[in-house]
Amino acid sequence: MNIVFAISEVEDLVKTGGLADVGKALPIALKEAGHNVIIVMPYYQTIATQFEMAPEKLVSACPQQTLFTQSQVYHFDVKQLHWNDIDVYFIDYPDYFAREGLYSNGYDVYSDNGERFSFFSGAVLNALQAIGFQPDIIHCHDWHTAMLPFLLKYEHSGYFADTATVFTIHNAAFQGVHRLENIPFLRHHPGILSQVHGGYINMLQSGIEFANKITTVSPTYAQELLTNLGSHGLHDRLVSRQEDLVGILNGCDYTQWNPQHDHYLPENYSADSLHAKSASKLALQKLATFPEKQNIPLFGMVCRLTEQKGFGFLLPILNELMHHQIQMVIVGTGDPEVCMDLGEFAQQHPDKFEFINGFSTKHAHLVEAGADFFLMPSQFEPCGLNQMYSLAYGTVPIVRAVGGLKDTVVDVTQNKQTATGFVFDEPTPQALLGCIRRALLYFYEHPDEFKEMQIRGMHTRFTWQAAAKRYAELYEMVSKVDSDKKIDGDSE
Repeated sequence: MNIVFAISEVEDLVKTGGLADVGKALPIALKEAGHNVIIVMPYYQTIATQFEMAPEKLVSACPQQTLFTQSQVYHFDVKQLHWNDIDVYFIDYPDYFAREGLYSNGYDVYSDNGERFSFFSGAVLNALQAIGFQPDIIHCHDWHTAMLPFLLKYEHSGYFADTATVFTIHNAAFQGVHRLENIPFLRHHPGILSQVHGGYINMLQSGIEFANKITTVSPTYAQELLTNLGSHGLHDRLVSRQEDLVGILNGCDYTQWNPQHDHYLPENYSADSLHAKSASKLALQKLATFPEKQNIPLFGMVCRLTEQKGFGFLLPILNELMHHQIQMVIVGTGDPEVCMDLGEFAQQHPDKFEFINGFSTKHAHLVEAGADFFLMPSQFEPCGLNQMYSLAYGTVPIVRAVGGLKDTVVDVTQNKQTATGFVFDEPTPQALLGCIRRALLYFYEHPDEFKEMQIRGMHTRFTWQAAAKRYAELYEMVSKVDSDKKIDGDSE
């Protein structure tokens, strides 16, 4: 099949979060499976900077393109890069994308993000015609490309008459809500008023309404999206499309996350040489200036410092945790208040608690390898990747039973023979505390079973090849839908 990925970030080219991991790994897996895949994304300043020293890698894909609206004319270029055996096309419109950051300047989100990414969605359709690529599927990702199914239905109907759209929700908390008056690209569109409520457009909602199929990044998160709490207010809209909603678990890139070949570690190891993991624990204890003792359980956490990641559960129990013989290292950046609380706590407990304010790939890999337990007590977690990394490194995850965490970690009370971690349900500090104490007891009282759990996790695999197979089956199904059964814009 001819498949287009319309996406706002791709790992190795530009990345702010897990969306970029999918933007790289899934197209590559689909290409390896024999499909004809291209990627279309914005030409950000950070990408342009990468190629300043090697401009020959980029070529002009077609003559300059023009998009017209009643209020503005857009002249843009389309650049082409051959990358990992995939053609990547960049929408080059400096007024919108030649900026310091992708979505913000580091402090404030760009006030014209609604306009920027609405234009991008339209430019994708224009560029596909210009380069002569006629897709069977356009796979859109998150609110940044959510208006593309809407535009496809109202415009370009001839060229894209046999094209279906798949829209993936990576995190329903981010919905792209913008005032119509701030979006010149859409302001005079003949069908846009149906998407306006109180002067605002919810772009995620439009993607849900107009895409042929909707996917999200784990089966459990798909079920959570059908609840008012889990959908962040889009419950009714998603329930109305639940027959078209599919949860497909993300994969893990084991070429980057494999303790046998990880060059960030002081000593490589595998399930057959788990004793060598102790070198990473020692290195992490040295980094944190902790007492260097193998028999003290070490807890790690690497994440954005936000309420979503469960700090509302963790912060209230830190004092109680310090009564136990444990060590804890948290790496991340985000909410200033959380940073301040963690920093102050680290000063009060220098032998047991370390907070590294910031992010580095080296620290992330060292925590995954050096910790005995990895904490992910999330309020919600559409898929999650760190629990997959932890399993691969023999680091036992402690997670809340939400989203992809529930789909990937088996609690010891569920099935002792297949257990890979510790799971709690209730969204409370006491539930997290109880789960951590269960894990501590297991570590101290059942060392042989704990080692078996580590090895079992290291043999667990969540591959992008499996995810690509599921997506290909979905693409095949939706591309065969008769045109009169496709969403026609009048179904609401």
